[in-house]
Amino acid sequence: MAGESYRQTQRPWWFVAIFGALIVVGGTTVGTAEAGLVIGSVVAVAVVLLTLFWGLTVVVADGELRLAFGLGLIHRRIPVARIAAVAKVRNAWWYGFGIRLTPGGWMWNMSGLDAVELAYKDGKCFRVGTADPDGLLRALEAAMAEGR
Repeated sequence: MAGESYRQTQRPWWFVAIFGALIVVGGTTVGTAEAGLVIGSVVAVAVVLLTLFWGLTVVVADGELRLAFGLGLIHRRIPVARIAAVAKVRNAWWYGFGIRLTPGGWMWNMSGLDAVELAYKDGKCFRVGTADPDGLLRALEAAMAEGR
């Protein structure tokens, strides 16, 4: 497979809202040195987490599926040749967001419940959360057909 056939990024708007709310609520308690330290700590943690997890980018290119959170420090590459089948699925709400071990295997997701499940040739499964499950499914099926 030559070049990139698919790219999509999930943005965690809920994540930004939660940290924004924490900062606003914390800001109302400013007045003591301890409160300032707490607010500073919350802001520092928020900046680190937002940098690491500011979205999940999914790319199908050059015979592999590439996943990267935020700036790409947390990433994964899955050779399409390792995949036996793909299917559009819907995650249970209690699976949550981020990197999770679910009853069916690992899942990477930033928002929403839609996902594409990869069934590996070794029998394990991996879910990729996406706002475009149909597009990702088509791109993976095309890459798998091209690799045969």
